[in-house]
Amino acid sequence: MSNLNNITSKIIKDAEEKRDEILNAAQVESDSIIAKETKKAKNLEVELIEKAKIEAKARENRVISNARLKVRNNELKAKQDMISKVFEKAVERLNSLSTLEYKEYILRALDSLDLEGTEILIINKKDEDVINNKFLLDLNNKLISLEKKGKISILTNGNFDRGFILDRNGIQINNTFESLVKSLRSELELEVTKVLFN
Repeated sequence: MSNLNNITSKIIKDAEEKRDEILNAAQVESDSIIAKETKKAKNLEVELIEKAKIEAKARENRVISNARLKVRNNELKAKQDMISKVFEKAVERLNSLSTLEYKEYILRALDSLDLEGTEILIINKKDEDVINNKFLLDLNNKLISLEKKGKISILTNGNFDRGFILDRNGIQINNTFESLVKSLRSELELEVTKVLFN
């Protein structure tokens, strides 16, 4: 019987050793797997943090770039508004010429147009006291003295502040102050910009 107890004890002892060996191996493998997965997780965490930093920096750069663009556009708009005001002021100053200055301007402008003497001078209603029958008679007499037809007539239906439109056989030459300033704007805008902003 003691032999049987010895054999049983031996089997149990061997089984316990085998069990401990298997458990130890499993623990080592488990520790190795956990260490590997922890390292992978830490690497993934570092990678995700780096990606997030790069994305945050890119987003920050876009926000700054958009803000700078908006500021630049606002500055450009403010400059354009200021330039427009300069040209509006120019029209206002031309519209406020004295009667004498205004008549002289009209005469100089008409002289530069090489009149045939049959044109129609279109003015606004409020200027008919300046560009009146005497003005028209003097202009036509001057044209006759230059051996041209002295048959210029006036219409007072112009829908503009000051200046005039010359109708020559249906072709209209716009010499209103608004139109003249507008046509000169593209030529003068660079100079105005230099004066205002340099």
